Amino acid sequence: MLKKLAPLPLTIALAASLGFATPAFASTTGQSPAAAVATTAAPAPLLQPAELKTLLGQPGVRVLDIRAEKDYAAGHVPGAVNTPYGKYRGPKENPGQLPAEAALTQLLQAAGVDRDTHVVVVHAGSDHTDFGAAARVYWTLKVGGLTRLSILDGGSKAWQAAGGALETAAPQVAPSQFSYRYDQEQVVTSEELAAAVKAGNAPLLVDARPPKFFAGETRTDAAARYGTLPGAKSFDNAQFFPQGGTTLKPASELKALVAQSGAAAAPAVSFCNTGHWAATIWFVMSEIAGNKAVKLYPSSVVEWSQSELPMDNQPSRLSALVQDAKRALDK
Repeated sequence: MLKKLAPLPLTIALAASLGFATPAFASTTGQSPAAAVATTAAPAPLLQPAELKTLLGQPGVRVLDIRAEKDYAAGHVPGAVNTPYGKYRGPKENPGQLPAEAALTQLLQAAGVDRDTHVVVVHAGSDHTDFGAAARVYWTLKVGGLTRLSILDGGSKAWQAAGGALETAAPQVAPSQFSYRYDQEQVVTSEELAAAVKAGNAPLLVDARPPKFFAGETRTDAAARYGTLPGAKSFDNAQFFPQGGTTLKPASELKALVAQSGAAAAPAVSFCNTGHWAATIWFVMSEIAGNKAVKLYPSSVVEWSQSELPMDNQPSRLSALVQDAKRALDK
C-alpha cells in the first residue's frame, strides 16, 4: 500500500539566499526568525541514526535509500524513497561514467527532490565499501546543484542496530520540478587531467584503491591495463574505517589521516577504478576535513587505461599476461 507524502515545500533556506529571510516572510511559514535561522543551518554531512530519527517526517527532508529494490522492499527507513545506486552510475563497460542529465532529472523528480531539499542518503552498510556508494551519490547530487546533503553513517545496518523502525510500504511522492545539470567545474575529465600531467602541474593524485591495484599487481575487469596514474600517491580508502567496521572513524582521526596524505589544504584529485572508492576519499577530504580544493575523477582508471595515456607501475607485457592468466584461474 502506498503512503501519500506531501510535496516538499520551498524552505526558508532558498528564501534566505534570495534575501527574503525577514520576520514578515517567517510569519507566513508559522516560524519565528530564530526558528528560520535554525532551519537554514547547513546540515551535517554525516548523520548518526539518532540524528536521522529526529528528521523523519519533517518538511523539506527526503531520505533516499540507494539499495537494490528487493532489499528496500524487505524493509527501509520510514518514508524513504528507493533510488538504487545503479541509477547514478554509467554503463557496464565503465560504471564510473556520468549518467545523462535527463536520466538524473527524471530520477530525482520522481523522488520528490527539489533544489532546497535536505537529502539523506542511506546505503546498505554491509561493509565499508558500501559507504563509497553513498559518497558517490552524495557527490552526484552536489555536482547537480543540491547543497543540503547528508549520509547516514553505517547505513541501513546501523539504523537497525540502533533500534530504528522499518517499514515496507513505498511512499507515494509528489514529483518535483527539479532539473539536474552538471557543474562542470566540479568534474575532472581525462582530457584535462592528462593535460595537467603532461604539463607537469597536476594536483596531488590520490589513488583510493587497495595497494595491489596501485602497485600494478591486479586490475578490475573493465580496466585495459595494470597500474596507476603518473605520480599518484596510494591511499587506500579502507584507512578511514576501523578494521572490519562499516562506519567512519571519528572526525579527528579522519582529519589526521587527510593531513598525512598531504591533502589537508592542497588541490587534489581522488580516483580509483570507477569513482566508487574515490568518492569516499573525496567525501572525507572535502566534507569532513574541509578541503574544498579536492575533486573527484569519476571515470578513473578504467577510462584512463583504455586510452594511450601513460601509467605508473605498469608491468611488462609478459608479466601482465601472467597476471591475466592468474586472474582467470581465480574466477
